[in-house]
Amino acid sequence: MNIAVAQFEPKDGDKSYNLSVIRRLTEKAKSQGADLISFHEMSITAYTFTKDLNLEQITALAEEVPNGKSTQALIDISKEYDMPILAGLVEKEDGEIFNTYICVTKDGIVAKHRKLHPFISEYMSPGNEYCVFDLLGWKCGILICYDNNIVENVRATTLLGAELIFAPHVTGCTPSAMPGRDYVDDKYWQNREIDPVSLRLEFDGPKGRRWLMRWLPTRAYDNGVYYAFTNPIGYDGEQLKNGNSMIIDPYGEVLSEIKSFNNEITISKITKEKIQLSGGWRYKNARRPELYKEIISREHKSETTPVWLNKDKK
Repeated sequence: MNIAVAQFEPKDGDKSYNLSVIRRLTEKAKSQGADLISFHEMSITAYTFTKDLNLEQITALAEEVPNGKSTQALIDISKEYDMPILAGLVEKEDGEIFNTYICVTKDGIVAKHRKLHPFISEYMSPGNEYCVFDLLGWKCGILICYDNNIVENVRATTLLGAELIFAPHVTGCTPSAMPGRDYVDDKYWQNREIDPVSLRLEFDGPKGRRWLMRWLPTRAYDNGVYYAFTNPIGYDGEQLKNGNSMIIDPYGEVLSEIKSFNNEITISKITKEKIQLSGGWRYKNARRPELYKEIISREHKSETTPVWLNKDKK
C-alpha cells in the first residue's frame, strides 16, 4: 500500500481554507500514486488557538460527526479523488467537546478516534476507547499526539491488531525540562527563504526533530508496527511547528520524510512482510503478562498537562 502523509500551515478556525488545502494535497497525493492520505491533529480547525477559547467559542467551532459540514466536506473530497482521507477536527456530542480524528472514504466515515489525553482546552473531554479498523486490507489504529507518548496506548493498539498507526500531531518547538527544548524565534521563519539553513537547524535540532527521534521510531520498533506521523509546518496559533511529517517502518527506520517549509506530502510503500520480520513482533510474542498484569492495572491518577502549557498559565 502506498501511504501519503501531509503537512501544512493551517489558519485558526478557518475550516474552508484548511479544507481547501486538504483538497489540494489530496489531489497531489492521488496524482503521485498514493492509496490514502493522512493529515495532522485538528487539521480542519487548527489547534493551538483553542487554548484561549471560552466554552461558547469552542462549542461554536465544534461539529457533530459524521453529520457536520466538515465531515461531509471531507467525504466529498474522498469521493472526488476516490481515496481514503484522515483528518482532525473538534467534535461535539451530548454537550461534550472532543479532539477527534476521523477516517473517511467515498462511502462515508470508516473510523473515529477521540484523543485519550486532551489538554489544549479545559472544555475538552477525553476519549475512552482505542480505535482499530480495517482499511484497504490493513488493520489500522489511530493515536492523537500525546496519546503516543504513553507507551501502554501504543501497545494496546497493536495488541488489538493494528499494523499501521496513524499519529496526527501538533507538536515540537515548545519548552520542556529537556535541555535544548524551547520555542523557535519568529526571525528564523521570516528569513526562511534567504537563510533556510538556520531555520532547518532549529527545526531539526533538539527543539524539533531530534526530540521526535528520541521516541517516535521507538514506538514503531518496540511494537513491530508502521507509523504515519503528521505535524503542521509553520504557525499553528502563535507557535511555530517544525513539520517533519514522516513514515516509519516496523524496524524504526524512516522510509520518507518531508523537509520542505511549504505545504507538502511524502509517500512511501509499506508491505506486511516487514511486520513479522521485525523485532517488535517477536517481543510481543515473548511477553509474559502474568508477571506484570497487576502492576500495570494499579490505580493511578493521570496528569497530562505539558510543561509549556503550565508555563503559559502562570
